[in-house]
Amino acid sequence: MKKVKRTKNTGAVNSKKKKIDGIEFSSLLEAYCYTRLKEEGLEFEYEPAPFKLVNSMRYDGQIYKNVPKTAGLVDATGKLIRDITYTPDFLSEKHNFVIETKGFVPSQHTFHLRWKLFLHYLQSSGKNYSLFLPRNKAQVDEAIKIIKNAIQD
Repeated sequence: MKKVKRTKNTGAVNSKKKKIDGIEFSSLLEAYCYTRLKEEGLEFEYEPAPFKLVNSMRYDGQIYKNVPKTAGLVDATGKLIRDITYTPDFLSEKHNFVIETKGFVPSQHTFHLRWKLFLHYLQSSGKNYSLFLPRNKAQVDEAIKIIKNAIQD
């Protein structure tokens, strides 16, 4: 079985990093998307400020949970439950799009929940971005073509 490098917050990571214009991209697909957006002269931000989808809170009841390197349950009552946030890969306020490049990454089990919460946030806030989830270079190119056609209309 292939060993998988793990990171603290994202789970398994197999993608190759790439640096362009002083920015370190998490994957070659992200780097490709960045390059293509620039080539097309589109205004965008890479990993803009996160969207806060659910506010932090303190649960009024008792919480007991497993903590790494601990055999039993630990009392976490009264502890702060952190915000749930989502940061898209690419966002353009000017051209009204969000692109989230996703190669095949089955280990990111929280992505689907965050994505649905993000859609709910957009719907309830009245924001109407065109959303793209390309998995490969051809789909990135297709997304950019759709964006460019929408700008011309």
